Amino acid sequence: MSKETTGSSRRDFLLKTITLAPAMAIGSTGIGALTAAAPAAAKESAPSGPQKARDYQPTWFTPEEYAFVQAACARLIPADDRGPGALEAGVAEYIDRQMNTPYAIGSNWYMQGPFHPDADKELGYQYPLVPRQIYRLGLEDADAVAKAQHGKVFAKLSADQQDTLLQAFEAGSVAFKQVPAKVFFSFLLQNTREGFFSDPIHGGNQGMVGWTLINFPGARADFMDWVERGERYPFPPVSIRGERA
Repeated sequence: MSKETTGSSRRDFLLKTITLAPAMAIGSTGIGALTAAAPAAAKESAPSGPQKARDYQPTWFTPEEYAFVQAACARLIPADDRGPGALEAGVAEYIDRQMNTPYAIGSNWYMQGPFHPDADKELGYQYPLVPRQIYRLGLEDADAVAKAQHGKVFAKLSADQQDTLLQAFEAGSVAFKQVPAKVFFSFLLQNTREGFFSDPIHGGNQGMVGWTLINFPGARADFMDWVERGERYPFPPVSIRGERA
């Protein structure tokens, strides 16, 4: 969200920061049929016609919180001439679903003190808050900043105003009362990336638009014979459930 990653260059920035996309895309406990897909021409451009995320009612976020997440996702990975963005891919749904998983309550995290928030990054995460708390407190603080600066909650602001605030959250140049702005933004950005590139079984990457963007084959049984060819993989991605883009 720095100035170098806004506007038309944001999708290029995204493509440079997805080296872990295959790992997060397939890592799943979901069970689905893997069916062979028919050969198809490589997709160099976005699918025809606009895509919209399916209707979804959040089960953990409040309606106001969910509106914030939707608006932020739309600015972090916006739709452009190369395809749908995070909003259209259902990333907000992915994040809401994640709030009802063991990840959200830090069940596998070591959460005993002492905590050293100002310590070097080598020590890892150093806050006594789990993802659910980061989101609940961070969303409240972020909307408070938006209302203080513009008189409206974040979801009601213009795209330019939202971008400016997200940049401030990322830089930590605005003060949150309950959780550091940079920590909140880092969770939001990371979960947005995950939702855009994860298997659709988790709620995001609807239509497999994230995989189509980077030409990732998804959960195909075997595509290693193409790795050394130096050619674009010619078949569309397949999800864990056997869905095809």
